[in-house]
Amino acid sequence: MGARVQRSAAWLRAALAGTPGRFWRSPADQPPWARPALLAIAAVAGLTYAWGMDGAALEAFYGAAARSMSMSWHNFFFGAFDPAGTVSVDKLPGALWPQALSLRIFGFHTWAIVLPQVIEGVLTILVLYRAVRRLAGPLAGLVAAAVVASSPVTVALNRGNVADALLILLIVLAADATSEALSSGRLRSLLAAGAWVGLAFQAKMTVAWLVLPALAAAYLLAAPARPRVRLGHVALAGALTAVVSLSWMTVVSLVPQHERPYVDGTQNDSVFSQTFDYNGLARLRSGSEVFAGAGHPAQFLVHLSQAGASPIHKVAPSWHRLLSGPFGRDDGWLLPAALLAAVGVLLARRSKGRRDPPRAAVVLWGIWLVVLGAFFSAGGYANSYYVAALTPAIGALCGVGVAAAWRARESRTAQAALAASVLTSVGYGIYLLGGGTAVPGWLVPVAACAAAASTLTLAVGGRLGVLRASSPIAVALALGSALLLPGVASALIVIRGLGPFAAPFERSSATVSRAQAQQARIRDAEAVEQLSATYANPIPLATDSSILAAPFILATGREILPIGGFQGGIPAPTLAQLQRYIADGRVRTFLLPTTSADPRIVWIHAHCPLLGGAADAGGSATALYDCGAEAG
Repeated sequence: MGARVQRSAAWLRAALAGTPGRFWRSPADQPPWARPALLAIAAVAGLTYAWGMDGAALEAFYGAAARSMSMSWHNFFFGAFDPAGTVSVDKLPGALWPQALSLRIFGFHTWAIVLPQVIEGVLTILVLYRAVRRLAGPLAGLVAAAVVASSPVTVALNRGNVADALLILLIVLAADATSEALSSGRLRSLLAAGAWVGLAFQAKMTVAWLVLPALAAAYLLAAPARPRVRLGHVALAGALTAVVSLSWMTVVSLVPQHERPYVDGTQNDSVFSQTFDYNGLARLRSGSEVFAGAGHPAQFLVHLSQAGASPIHKVAPSWHRLLSGPFGRDDGWLLPAALLAAVGVLLARRSKGRRDPPRAAVVLWGIWLVVLGAFFSAGGYANSYYVAALTPAIGALCGVGVAAAWRARESRTAQAALAASVLTSVGYGIYLLGGGTAVPGWLVPVAACAAAASTLTLAVGGRLGVLRASSPIAVALALGSALLLPGVASALIVIRGLGPFAAPFERSSATVSRAQAQQARIRDAEAVEQLSATYANPIPLATDSSILAAPFILATGREILPIGGFQGGIPAPTLAQLQRYIADGRVRTFLLPTTSADPRIVWIHAHCPLLGGAADAGGSATALYDCGAEAG
């Protein structure tokens, strides 16, 4: 036993002694430059995600929910929106769990809410590299990592507190496990992919399932087992995906209703309705039915919707929705290059066997891009950051294409294809810039000159004796030219302090600045403290909808009773409950619209006098009402 302990200690000392040097070194199966280049890309990406995160303009609804969930394990598990746990968030809480844990560990800070998304974004780059490298080599993996790191929609996403950062990490982990399964044929790797998709479902619900056709098709095409075995493996992985996806929902449904928050977004307090109707089928509908499960929205939200609060929401569903305008400037820069790469690799490797790894990579990431792109193009309601889920596929396809061109670098056809991709990408990018409102004047000529220089190098550089078209420098120039426009967009997002809801090349005045967000939070905290000092009620304020309550909860961590949930239309709390709360002295002041058809609000209008002057909320006047002892 003593000898064994000594050998173990000696092994541990040797391992620790070699760790510092090995951290920067590439593994034996990769070229020396691969690991250092990947770490450099990840470090730059992490810096752009984390820059200024202590002053980030948070999405108040999710921020308030994360703060409430951090205050008790009951709130944490059930995804309570408010500290008292009266209603839940209107989505599954998986993406908020890391934020709530961060707040429990570090205390309430803006940076503590953003930190999980920064980590998730960096991990996505590292995992994507591994997933692409397995099938197409280290160069392809590095290009994929660089494309994702320079994508403005990815940079904006990971600088905020929305759910998609965790979704993307988990589905990229699923693609990585599938890539490993394609090489080994091991069932456990495919099962791991199914489990990752199931966990991604907890973060963003049915959107996570949209990658399943891509994973299944790649495995059925290129895995080493017989067809019947491959079908069986896919069926088992699909079953595991369903079990993991529905596990939390099933547990919550078994808990008595009075022991958990009311499920927001529903009229029947069902988490299954919330997931598959309110956040599922309703997302494919347009108009006022998008949030039908939440009942009729509060009046101020109707005014806000009619006013068109976000230019993104004005982009109607269409086949070209993602190819121009704000969606195009979010994620469309290298979309033409990705499509050209996919077609080129499929044509070049059409004579290879079914297990050809680069072709399998194109199948996996190509179907991913097509399915998700079709969904986001047809959906009735879409936010700007949704399309960030396309960036791993765009990056992977570009990486596979560049790697294929490098392997055939002496071929004039490969050089011409790479030059055409650069020209197409830059030309398309210049077209996208035409709709921007804050485009630097120098950007278009610089991009055009860079594209012309790199294309000239690829086309005639070797003949002129200046630079061989097949040299690494020539390929690097081509990549730099293609990444210039999205890279500048990402840099401006960081410089201007923008986050997930901002589009690239949009004027800062059209978004909430960090200073404005901090000032608003201070004002909200002061208002709640003043009400608490004036009245001794346990709940200092009740509001019409969680949207009105969110800034106050985020600023103070105090219970602000949200009447009607996210949009004000769910039957919680009921009128009888509100009357009991008022009679018991639990709540006295209400921030409500001055006009409403909601019976709860109508009763308060009739029985509680105005306390404060009206203010504007999305085009509808709101005011404070005093439901003191004389109300009734």
